[in-house]
Amino acid sequence: MRKILIIGAGRSASSLIKYLLEKSESENLELTICDLSVELAEQKTNNRPRAKAMALDIKDATARENAIQNADLVISMLPAFMHIEVAKDCVRFKKHMVTASYISPEMKALDEQVKANNLVFMNEVGLDPGIDHMSAMKVIDEIREKGGKMLLFESFCGGLVAPESDNNLWNYKFTWNPRNVVLAGQGGAAMFIQEGRYKYIPYHKLFRRTEFFDIEGYGRFEGYANRDSLKYRSIYGLDDILTLYRGTIRRVGFSRAWNMFVQLGMTDDTYVIENSETMSYRDFINSFLPFSLTDSVELKTRYQLGIEQDDIQWDKLVELDIFNPNKIVGLKNATPAQILEKILTDSWKLAPDDKDMIVMYHKFGYEINGEKKQIDSKMVTIGEDQTFTAMARTVGLPVAMAALRILNGQIVTPGVQLPIKKEVYEPILKELESFGIEFKEYEVPYVGY
Repeated sequence: MRKILIIGAGRSASSLIKYLLEKSESENLELTICDLSVELAEQKTNNRPRAKAMALDIKDATARENAIQNADLVISMLPAFMHIEVAKDCVRFKKHMVTASYISPEMKALDEQVKANNLVFMNEVGLDPGIDHMSAMKVIDEIREKGGKMLLFESFCGGLVAPESDNNLWNYKFTWNPRNVVLAGQGGAAMFIQEGRYKYIPYHKLFRRTEFFDIEGYGRFEGYANRDSLKYRSIYGLDDILTLYRGTIRRVGFSRAWNMFVQLGMTDDTYVIENSETMSYRDFINSFLPFSLTDSVELKTRYQLGIEQDDIQWDKLVELDIFNPNKIVGLKNATPAQILEKILTDSWKLAPDDKDMIVMYHKFGYEINGEKKQIDSKMVTIGEDQTFTAMARTVGLPVAMAALRILNGQIVTPGVQLPIKKEVYEPILKELESFGIEFKEYEVPYVGY
């Protein structure tokens, strides 16, 4: 019996656990599913004989160590900052480890010890990061194998609402962590490179500098720049590339509307709003507007943002019920960002019958035999329901597939790593196709800049 310890039974773990449960007989697996809430862990076992639930507080070192010692491989679905103590235990007890999170400096520092113990610590093997790495490296490696030289790489990914559930003016609902959406783009300028020139977009300009593209069968989308595209040059072996840009996908018009919140200051998470607990939604927006004895909050908002009454931007604000004097924030000592998140969640929460959608788009420009060429690679997948969402599937399935391949000795290169080697990405991408997570590649005329 091969034992897998899964730490964290939240939304992102649903498809991961289902996959491994379905493989448990044929692969001789025993799953231990841990969470702070043993009830949540028990739900995920689905009463399968080869799965057991366990309450685990990751801060309880003794309980954590005992659980890890009894496993052959550990999958951590914890928040990224909580991985490191698990990772240190995995090194000490010589256990493989898989996460969907970015490699932190603390995790990277364990690389030599992980290699010395011949262990595989696979990170960044979810959606973004994860499927983005694997699908990009597949095409980049194919271009290199043909003798091509990479000139341009652009990559976009977004969690959206499926077309059949898209019924608000923003063409958006929360399909994952709302806080991450509200804070997107903060913490420094977006950095990328175009035609060999470094480019920077400060936060207050970020949502007015967008790229546009079409996905066959799904219409038009826009993308705004992620904070740091430059770190992927060395990761992908693209140190001499002329253009490298990574971004987040939204429906056209979202970024322009979101910019209203940025300009008003509602996305700020650095200070607390006085009396936020008893403040109304109307009071909240008014707190960012000039004082006036005569002008209404609505009029001041339009003046401040420079929008007309017949502008769809105005309709989008009204749709959020943000001017309602009877809706109370109800959050004590809340930051503007936290209050905005509460207001948006009221309007953008997925209904029980809603489905989500993941969209990913890569653009590869390269030169071969003196000719410039371009490949566009696109993937769209739609969730089944509120448990097996597109987000949960695209995050959880590659994690589960990587874990099983490590146990089976099919992924053997030791060290702290991400899934950019062919031994990792090739079989996982192939298997993901059977779950409807498939990239379609098109040769198109080279655009460049």
